Amino acid sequence: MSGEWGLALTAGVALLERAIDYTLGSLRVVTPATLCRATPCAGWTLHTLLEHVTDSLRTLNDAASGHNHAPARRATACAGNPALLVRDDATEVLGVWAGTLGNDLIPIHDRHLTSPMVAAVGAIEIAVHGWDVARTCGEQRPIPPLMAEELLDLARLFVTQEDRPDRFGRQVTVPACAPAQDHLLAYLGRDPNWPACP
Repeated sequence: MSGEWGLALTAGVALLERAIDYTLGSLRVVTPATLCRATPCAGWTLHTLLEHVTDSLRTLNDAASGHNHAPARRATACAGNPALLVRDDATEVLGVWAGTLGNDLIPIHDRHLTSPMVAAVGAIEIAVHGWDVARTCGEQRPIPPLMAEELLDLARLFVTQEDRPDRFGRQVTVPACAPAQDHLLAYLGRDPNWPACP
């Protein structure tokens, strides 16, 4: 493996780790009372969103390990609290990806991406959903500016019009002077000023 490739892989995994750390902070504010709230993801409750994040994390694990996980493995232990299930899966993702050193192409939906690319795409998904969770629970938890800038660059690379409206909503307009987080959220179909539920 070349040094250049190793650096790219390390950067992709490091970004995924930072995205997961951010989202783990958002999960701390989830309570049973918030699970039925609407989220910035149109048509989804917080419970539905957390189930989606669990699926995304397990897809990342599958991509890194090359095999499928048993989906109901921890369902009983975390019954009634999907945030705990997300937390446990996120912790496992960190461990699995930390040991990923290959440069094989990994099939994701209809595309084949390298390991660093998969980690980067995962970082976009996990970080933005961490923002969704926080806003749904009435918290202001901005995505760290540097991470938001990196994710925005990657989102513009990986998210195309073909992904809309099925995987992402229509792009929202924000002022040119808005922070990177707002541009990232808007590019992925979210209103950065989405009102948190009371």
